[in-house]
Amino acid sequence: MNEKKTLLSKVGSMQQLMYVRPVTYEEGRARGMRAYEVKNGPLRFGVMADKCLDITDVSFLGHNVSFLAKPGLMGRSHYDTNGAEAQRSIMGGMLFTCGLENICAPCRIGGRDYPMHGRIRTTPAEHVGAKAYWDGDDYIAEISGTMREAELFGENLVLRRRVTTRYGENKIYIEDEITNEGFRREPMMLLYHMNAGYPLLCEDSGIIIPTRKVLPRDETAALHTGNFSRMEPPKDNEPEYVFLHEMAADQEGNTFAAIINKELGIGLKIEYNLRELPYFMQWKSIAPGDYVVGLEPANSSVYGRPYHIEENSLHQMEPFAAERKQIVLSFLTGKELDGVEQEAENLLRAGGNVSGKTEAEIW
Repeated sequence: MNEKKTLLSKVGSMQQLMYVRPVTYEEGRARGMRAYEVKNGPLRFGVMADKCLDITDVSFLGHNVSFLAKPGLMGRSHYDTNGAEAQRSIMGGMLFTCGLENICAPCRIGGRDYPMHGRIRTTPAEHVGAKAYWDGDDYIAEISGTMREAELFGENLVLRRRVTTRYGENKIYIEDEITNEGFRREPMMLLYHMNAGYPLLCEDSGIIIPTRKVLPRDETAALHTGNFSRMEPPKDNEPEYVFLHEMAADQEGNTFAAIINKELGIGLKIEYNLRELPYFMQWKSIAPGDYVVGLEPANSSVYGRPYHIEENSLHQMEPFAAERKQIVLSFLTGKELDGVEQEAENLLRAGGNVSGKTEAEIW
């Protein structure tokens, strides 16, 4: 008996094991926000239709994996693009997407304002669809939609996203296509802000990054560079740290970062391709109430748009050009936890700079 028949012989509905369901929140700042709730066996997560199809809360084997910031779950608000006030609308979640004109601190260039982490993270999806279906013996849940960042006489950038998960795999696949639908060359910045929280993240956790070189963003981070791979207990009034990593990868450019908690018996692994996303930043905060590690593959530096303009390295897309990115979130347990450190060591022994960027461009 094949896998499909075996499963169907043991359930009344596949929704016993796996589903994707539309929901609308009804209270607080999230009131009216549309989303999808997904169950895949021991893996559960939410996808926000009204905020870039980003991923909110994630749990695995009953344990929370993601970080939720103090503002909590919320839809779009007047804080979204108002300079540093945007921090009041950053709810965290497993993923919020930064871009497409700016990925970091707010800035003003040539009389134009570029808000913190850009506008795409709060852009509602259009042409949204969700389905669960058989593909041979595989049962798949899929959510897809389109986000457009556009302005009269300005840019016209389109992000098409598909989020999938397959029954029997503890994975979430994020497949993006970014297209410049304008008639001029256009800058495009993109950062995947992946945020891990308690209890996956605690002083028992290991942060595994196959890094060839670590650069602190500032003097504050420089004091803690040696501790990038471990999480301390919460410490009062401690500022955030940000580190830039030069990542090792295999010959095809594949690399990863992971957080494992052997006491809980679970881990999170983020896999991506260095050719698609040549920069990697790590955000770490041990402040009480802001206890989080962010793992952040990107096509641009944490120093943001002003830095790339000064260095003449701002990533550009030609008219009607398209770029594809894929991120895979794997949720680990059992023997899978034991192989992560060895995998990082193997990349460091064998890996080179396959990003297409020179060291000067990366740093």
